[in-house]
Amino acid sequence: MALFRRKKKDSPAAGEKSNSQLQTLKDAFALTRKEKPLAIIYMALIFIAVVILGIVLGTVFGHPIYFGIISTPLAFLAAFFFFTRQANSAAFASIEGQIGAGASVLMAIRRGFTTTPAVNVSRNQDMVHRCVGRAGIVLVGEGGQGVNLLLQDEKKKMERFLAGVPVTEVVVGNYSGQVSLKKLQRHLKKLPKKLSNNQVREVRNRLKAVGGLNMPIPKGPMPKGVRMPKR
Repeated sequence: MALFRRKKKDSPAAGEKSNSQLQTLKDAFALTRKEKPLAIIYMALIFIAVVILGIVLGTVFGHPIYFGIISTPLAFLAAFFFFTRQANSAAFASIEGQIGAGASVLMAIRRGFTTTPAVNVSRNQDMVHRCVGRAGIVLVGEGGQGVNLLLQDEKKKMERFLAGVPVTEVVVGNYSGQVSLKKLQRHLKKLPKKLSNNQVREVRNRLKAVGGLNMPIPKGPMPKGVRMPKR
């Protein structure tokens, strides 16, 4: 009876989680159908092709029904894998060109980086986002030509405020020397690790203490106990 009651008590939470996952899947399907309508047709073709391949192999080995049953879940996995790739691509396509799209991608990084969006913004809606991780401080700019000035301004603040912490500049875009929105997360994760976990924690605490946009420049050395790498 106790086990039955425990399951009954936990069932609402499990139901909410299941409904949330189902809703996420529905949203992804709707977005994919909107941005890439042919992807749904390709999914069906992949499913059918894998099933037919299984039946053909089964016919060769004398067990068409058995191979057909086995190929059905494999066909579903192949179609679902294709769907996840297309849904991810559709998600990037839906936000590309919008203001703050880079911040949305950066804040979706679950581990390794902490992102503070729009630490520096211009009147033309150019903006700079700040990421802190093992690679140091990564300043990500998105916007027009004026974003380079914002990056330089923010880099000077970081170098004065956190002397010795490596600062990397990244510009989101599709031109030479820029990083596209689709490759932004991957680019940050591939940056060489230059700080230890303790150093990252120290940098985050200092930045958190002073906030984001109009950052004051405190006087005095870095707190003792953590050695920051030389520039």
